[in-house]
Amino acid sequence: MANLAEIAGQYGFLLFGLDSLASNTFATTAAGVLWIVLMTWICYIGIELSAHVQYALLAIEAIMLVAVSVVALVRVWTGHGAPSSIQPSLSWFNPFQVPSASALADGVLLAVFIYWGWDTCVSVNEETKDRAHTPGRAAVVSTLLLLAIYSMVTVAAQAFSGIGDTGIGLGNPDNAGDVLSVLGHAVFGASIIGAGLTKLLILMVLSSAAASTLTTILPTARTTLSMAVFQAIPANFKRIHPRHLTPTWSTIGMGLASIVFYVILVRLSPNVLGDTVASIGLLIAFYYGMTGFACVWFFRHELFRSGKDLLVKGILPLVGALVLLTAFVRAAIDYANPDYGTTSFTLPFPPHWHLGGVFLTGIGSLVVGLVLMLIYNAIAPDFFAGRVLRRDTPTPEVTKEG
Repeated sequence: MANLAEIAGQYGFLLFGLDSLASNTFATTAAGVLWIVLMTWICYIGIELSAHVQYALLAIEAIMLVAVSVVALVRVWTGHGAPSSIQPSLSWFNPFQVPSASALADGVLLAVFIYWGWDTCVSVNEETKDRAHTPGRAAVVSTLLLLAIYSMVTVAAQAFSGIGDTGIGLGNPDNAGDVLSVLGHAVFGASIIGAGLTKLLILMVLSSAAASTLTTILPTARTTLSMAVFQAIPANFKRIHPRHLTPTWSTIGMGLASIVFYVILVRLSPNVLGDTVASIGLLIAFYYGMTGFACVWFFRHELFRSGKDLLVKGILPLVGALVLLTAFVRAAIDYANPDYGTTSFTLPFPPHWHLGGVFLTGIGSLVVGLVLMLIYNAIAPDFFAGRVLRRDTPTPEVTKEG
């Protein structure tokens, strides 16, 4: 959320040509906070408003990404690309050309990070019109849509810009934080039409940040609602608004926590914010992997009823969980290197290890969560007692009466 707010604040100014404000830390932070407040309010008002806003934002994203990708690829194939352009190759999709296990682990974590948020449809399954079919279909369709868009944009960007470390090359560290803006200027040109399309591309980045904010607040609020219903966290988080039928404490709490986290990170250092974003892949791999193992355990008595049950409820979740666990461990080892990322810290207690900031942020978050879990368990002794959800446990219904 902190990173999304930063992007939304910065690109909001860039959209109107206010480049000086876009580079002003105080201005972008203030604008980012306002974006979080706005997106939290939309999520609080209701799921249908959130959905309709998401339709508009996603449409802008998809149209502009396809447009810049098609124009870039046509220019490359017709010989009118940038001097650093390279021809696309099928070898780019060959997994056996990944140079190392560390690079593969980075790729897997990047993949789950990119996918994260596109599974929101599964988090709001009880709120859909056909909750038995729509969420599952939406999850599959959104995955295919994401894969197609990501592949097209990645191939187009790499083909047009090349991988050099100068100019518009993707290896240029000056472009690392804003590849699409640089690509848009080069692809569309400096004409009136080109300038207009570049503005639309900036609007696309802004809408993407806003849409991602929505898909962060919505599922998190539903997760904490579910946890509160089954007494994993305080009961206030299961409160439902009588008219909007949305989680109240969970939604507002997510917004407030994001604002506090964002402001603190900005005050600390932009480098800390960057390493925090890099560590998110660890956290996502952790809880996606836990979901895979939990699925196998939850359906353990049904696995051998049929071949389909074994495949869907056993083999596939287990394979996914093991892949994520492997990537998690490999990446954690790499992230512990103090040279990885932009920050590093020495532990204030023995053995005074010097560790990378990405590792400390990711693994540290999990450790803090474990400590909080143990504290809450001590405060509420009946936390775990009798709270294991069985197949015959009725699902709590969300009603106007709460």
